[in-house]
Amino acid sequence: MPEGKPAGVSCVHLDALMACRLFGDERRPALCDAFAAETAFCGDNREQAMARLESLELLSLPDVAFAGLGNEI
Repeated sequence: MPEGKPAGVSCVHLDALMACRLFGDERRPALCDAFAAETAFCGDNREQAMARLESLELLSLPDVAFAGLGNEI
């Protein structure tokens, strides 16, 4: 993804089972190759990982983005 991967968008190299089609391929980005999932961050399954990522994305938004959200977070 030459322009980068936006948050919430799946990588174009994932198959229908969310497995990397470039795993073991020299074209696989170095960042992906170096990634090591941790249970403390990713949880025990995809649902937990996605929920934690969503929370981190919300927490990392600029303060302006929180205007009007109230106690929803």
